[in-house]
Amino acid sequence: MFDLVFLGTSASTPSAHRGLSAHMIMHRQYRFLLDCGEGTQRQILRSGLGFKRLDKVLLTHSHLDHIMGLGGLVSTLARWDVMEKFDIYGGRATLSRVSDLVFRVALRGNRTPTDVNLVELKPYDVILEDSKFKLTAFPVEHRGPDCLGYLFEEKSRRPFLEDKAAELDIPAGPERGHLVRGETVTLPDGRIIEPDQVLGEEIPGTKYVHIGDVGRTDTLIDICRDADALVVESTYTKEETEMAADYGHLTATQAAELAIAANVHTLILTHISRRHTEREIKREARAIFPNTFVARDFDHYQISRRNVVRLKQD
Repeated sequence: MFDLVFLGTSASTPSAHRGLSAHMIMHRQYRFLLDCGEGTQRQILRSGLGFKRLDKVLLTHSHLDHIMGLGGLVSTLARWDVMEKFDIYGGRATLSRVSDLVFRVALRGNRTPTDVNLVELKPYDVILEDSKFKLTAFPVEHRGPDCLGYLFEEKSRRPFLEDKAAELDIPAGPERGHLVRGETVTLPDGRIIEPDQVLGEEIPGTKYVHIGDVGRTDTLIDICRDADALVVESTYTKEETEMAADYGHLTATQAAELAIAANVHTLILTHISRRHTEREIKREARAIFPNTFVARDFDHYQISRRNVVRLKQD
């Protein structure tokens, strides 16, 4: 399961009710900040999430409404000395701009207790992987080079069948752990037990795709296919299709059509222009893809296999 909290959902400039792009993603011991628009650190404090274990930032692209908050955030974390390192991930063009913002403007070359690292990503780089989870960057077409989206995937698993283990008199203990990991074991009585004897059919893990600003969707269908949740921008409405194309953005209709084409379970729209109401965007998208939400600042979603729950705001 993934927990997703929207910290900023406005397009380009903040509004009275929406901050600039920022999202917190939590999975087990991991916490990721995805994009960091102006005012993000205040949004983190208002959300109640705090900064504990927040040592990874994933950036979609270099536009200021997605990175401007990094200078203040890094400066705060460095002064508080709350972590040993702080890793900022993004494409080359994005990190070039971030380097100026963080090191030349915010820190001005000063050494800090926190080791701030800029980690350049190329398309399809695996950012993090363990036995249960994988995080991958993928290319996105927007205005400018090196734009990225992010794929969060739980790995599939085979459930341990307690009844089968009992029938085979497999004792509770390390032998069962080895079998869960797919390893053959030899019992004290000499019997050899194969994992297939006590493991059920494979269960796919949760798949969550997060895309920032984007102007083209046909290249994204495969990466989004069968996602339990797709988060993507919806800056324009269908009456503004030509303008959306000019500026490398999507309409609500185009976002919904991507969800249909990729057999997505739940669509969550963000990056909402001040020109449009939530009701307008929702109505347009739901006419095509009914299981659509429009995110608000501080919305909290729990994403699990074929189930996305929007928790009540405080």
